[in-house]
Amino acid sequence: MKYVVVDSFKADYKRLSPDEQATFKTRLRVFMEACDRYAADPSVAWPASLRVKDVEKAPGILEMTWSFSGPDGRATFEWIQIDGRLGLRWRRIGGHGIFKNP
Repeated sequence: MKYVVVDSFKADYKRLSPDEQATFKTRLRVFMEACDRYAADPSVAWPASLRVKDVEKAPGILEMTWSFSGPDGRATFEWIQIDGRLGLRWRRIGGHGIFKNP
C-alpha cells in the first residue's frame, strides 16, 4: 500500500527517541500488512495489538497504537486515494499530545 507523510509527522518522528523509532518501524510492518488486507476487504478486522480506531472529534482520522509501554506511542492517519487506489496519509506520531491536532 502506498502512503504519504506530512510535515507534521516528519517533525514528530524526529522527536522520538531511537528506541521509539525502532519500535514504530517494527509495528509498521504489521500495520502495513493489515492495511493491505483492509484494502482488499474492509470487513476484515484490524489486529487487536494495533488498537486501530477513529480519533474522537476528528472525522476521517484514525489512530493506531504502536507502543503500550512507556512512553505510550500513537500515530494518526487517514485514508486517501493515491494513483486511483486506496492509500494512507500519515498525520502525526507520538504520545497523547498528538490528539490536540491529530
